[in-house]
Amino acid sequence: MNEYSETILHITVETGRSNFFVRQLLDYPMPDKTILAKSSSGDTALHFAAMAGNKEAAEMLVNKKPELLYITNKRDRLPIHLAARNSHKDTLMYLISVSKRDVENSPFVGKMGALLITTAITSEFIDVVLYLVKKYPDLAPISDGDGDYALKVLAGMKSVFPSGESFSWWQNWIYSCVPLQPLTMNKITTDIENPCSDDQVQKRYDWFQIITLLVPGVKSIKKKKLMHQKALELVQCLCRALESSPASGASKVFERAMVKAAKRGIHEVVEMIIEMFPNAIYAEESKTECTIFHIAARERFENVFNLIYHMNERKQYFYDSTDSSGNNFMHMCGELAPPRILNQVSGAALQMQRELQWFKEMEKFVNPSRRTWENDANKTPQILFTEKHQLLKTEGEKWLKETATSCTIAAALIDTVVFAAAFTVPGGLHSESGAPVFVQETSFILFAISNSVSMFTSTTSLLLFLSILTSRYAEQDFLYVLPKRLCFGLLTLFTSITFMMIAFSVAVYITLKDKSNLFLVPIAALACLPVGSFVLLQFPLLIAMMYATYGPGIFGKKTNRTLY
Repeated sequence: MNEYSETILHITVETGRSNFFVRQLLDYPMPDKTILAKSSSGDTALHFAAMAGNKEAAEMLVNKKPELLYITNKRDRLPIHLAARNSHKDTLMYLISVSKRDVENSPFVGKMGALLITTAITSEFIDVVLYLVKKYPDLAPISDGDGDYALKVLAGMKSVFPSGESFSWWQNWIYSCVPLQPLTMNKITTDIENPCSDDQVQKRYDWFQIITLLVPGVKSIKKKKLMHQKALELVQCLCRALESSPASGASKVFERAMVKAAKRGIHEVVEMIIEMFPNAIYAEESKTECTIFHIAARERFENVFNLIYHMNERKQYFYDSTDSSGNNFMHMCGELAPPRILNQVSGAALQMQRELQWFKEMEKFVNPSRRTWENDANKTPQILFTEKHQLLKTEGEKWLKETATSCTIAAALIDTVVFAAAFTVPGGLHSESGAPVFVQETSFILFAISNSVSMFTSTTSLLLFLSILTSRYAEQDFLYVLPKRLCFGLLTLFTSITFMMIAFSVAVYITLKDKSNLFLVPIAALACLPVGSFVLLQFPLLIAMMYATYGPGIFGKKTNRTLY
């Protein structure tokens, strides 16, 4: 039909709208070589149906010529591999169900089977892979022909593990509340939300099914949590399959997987592999000779690095270890963090603070004599940190000055307003004594207190922001000094705005209470507008800054369990 040696059968199976014509062609008596014909790339009609996800056409072709299942193209790929690679789950599951193992070029044997598993993993068909690994555990330690193993490929799929999700606080709460049913993979199921379970288990989760229907977004969170559960179970199955393999072959697989997981920050995979193979903790990156903890420090994955706190006395082995370039832990954090990690923190000043926290934490794992240790480039950790973070320090200084300048203007305006309000009190003054007319009213006392608090806090805020503008901006100041000043400056500014609005509302109430009450409710509601605007616009920055400065920190032992 064309220059690619495609037959009319190749072309018609590419779209499901021509399946009626496909059926007519297959019912027409034609030679076997026509049905089994290959294109210039070696693809049969079943290859085309698998690539297009045309399950109906695939069924008709297999029913007509089952041997199409085991014909490879020029890249040595079966139709089942193309269905997995192109993320056509329905077609993939059908081809799995009709394929056999005791035939030549079976997709469940050797490199063909390993390729099927690794390809399905990259398409995030975790439930399908879990079924295949449980049924054919001998495929786990086999390379897929491209040098990849199932465990290594899975160790690079951060999106299928809990550590790969970045939920908001309410999504995290829903995620923790999602009940999960026990996984049973005796058969492949197309409904990922409702895995196989007995009736009693199903009834216990009926209440959550109702919430799923009523609350938008819960269904997708539940789907993700179930995928995470299956991914963790798949890691366990792959590790168990490796236990029966020769030690040399198994170590090659799990060590590569360890390094890959450390680079991706998937601490769940690292932890599971260490539990199954304790010696895996000594795995090193082949090119740089970095241990998993050096990699975690270099890539700034605290969840992986924190596993060192769960080790026993053998963690001393890593303290003085270096990579092939003579870099220790402090050198690793002397380098600038990858952009994807820096962008997780808002503001250059907070980014600089996080970098300093990493650098200071690494001092605990390096002997005092090694803190000034020179690497192969003759640079100490401090010199390397200063050189690599010069631009970030400059950007942090600029960001702090711009923020402080804006807040200084706001604080000065508030200071001016509340100062003037102290001498132009609502209701006026007695001409004879000069005392306020409503001095005996409770509302006036509230006005005076609110106005005074606003005055004092705005002045304090003004001074704090001025101290930021006149700071020397030394490298170490970004760790505690500058963040603390910004935290208290924003906090006092928020307090002054709140009490200024209270004082204004009380003043309006004192003035209009005997004339009209119609304006009181709108005035009180509108007074909340600037306070609410500050909370929405500036409070997230304040919370982030306070948590980074005074929070529990990102390092330390998270559980009481000893890892190794």
